Amino acid sequence: MNGWGVFSTIKVVNGVLFAFDRHWARMRRDSDLMRVPFPWTPAELESALLSLVSANQAYNATLRVAAVRNQGGMWADPNQKLDVDLVAFTADRNTWGEEARLGIVANGRFSASPFAGTKVMSWASNLVWYEEAHHRGLDEVLLLDERGEVSECTSANVFAVFGNRVATPPLTSGCLPGVTRELLLEVIHAPNIEVVEQRITLDDLESADGLFITSSTRDLLGVREVEGLSIRSEERVRPALEKAFTEWESAYVAQAVRRARVGESG
Repeated sequence: MNGWGVFSTIKVVNGVLFAFDRHWARMRRDSDLMRVPFPWTPAELESALLSLVSANQAYNATLRVAAVRNQGGMWADPNQKLDVDLVAFTADRNTWGEEARLGIVANGRFSASPFAGTKVMSWASNLVWYEEAHHRGLDEVLLLDERGEVSECTSANVFAVFGNRVATPPLTSGCLPGVTRELLLEVIHAPNIEVVEQRITLDDLESADGLFITSSTRDLLGVREVEGLSIRSEERVRPALEKAFTEWESAYVAQAVRRARVGESG
């Protein structure tokens, strides 16, 4: 009832939990911050989730996993013996289309909050903004922080292309440290393209060569429209990064499959 929990959404590729180690690390960080018990080691949690994938035959799907705190607060069940519940389920992958159309929400993120960037189950405001966007014929919304700078979308990070330089708002904007965002900053490399963190304003979006958003379910999705702004669409940098991302994902999955086979044979 309190939404006292943390969660993550993981892409399942050929039976592999893609970038699972990064999802586990973020959930562990968020659970510590939110005082949510998180007793599972990476191996324990991965094994439990793979059992669900197998039972549901969801080998290419989306998986949502949440750790929900049971103790604390005046409405807690006095007979509840478990400190935390692990809740997970799978769903078919969503079809996001070729490009996204975005609205704008002022003061959608408070970057000074100690809980900024935490993926908590109290997610209702994001759901309301997302639903309102669809009622207006849009796909998502850009959330601005208290300074009027770009932070993120309700469930995606934002990137702007400036020549061969790609910028995404820093975590000090209040945005979520998305796993796909992290991969682009740290391990995905395309020739002559630099990916950096940078404060981004609405004026910057209009001067950019193109925009795209990222998430574990969208990968890299181009932006066609931002309500009230005049933006451009480039078709060089994002496709190059998307190609590099897809290749890295394939290598990650292949390596995970090989490790699993070695473990079974051993």
